[in-house]
Amino acid sequence: MAGNVFVFFNCDENKTESSMNIFYNNVTFKDTKISRKRLLNKIKTEMQAARIEIAEENLPKIEEAIMTGNPEDAGQFIKFGAVKSFKCE
Repeated sequence: MAGNVFVFFNCDENKTESSMNIFYNNVTFKDTKISRKRLLNKIKTEMQAARIEIAEENLPKIEEAIMTGNPEDAGQFIKFGAVKSFKCE
């Protein structure tokens, strides 16, 4: 079954791909409602651990992008973090 998977990456402030380490961030999230919720929880956990920064007013935007939109769009509201989408066949 083809589809997309999403990966949350800790990264530098500029979100350079070389700072996104697949060996450190190696959990994939399927494009399902349950898995998108897990991705959102992962981002909240990273924020609570102070590994990423999110302005309080951007939390609803991140939740909307992850739960009903394109999860990659959430990255624009996250400092030191990004969400990437990969095709899975």
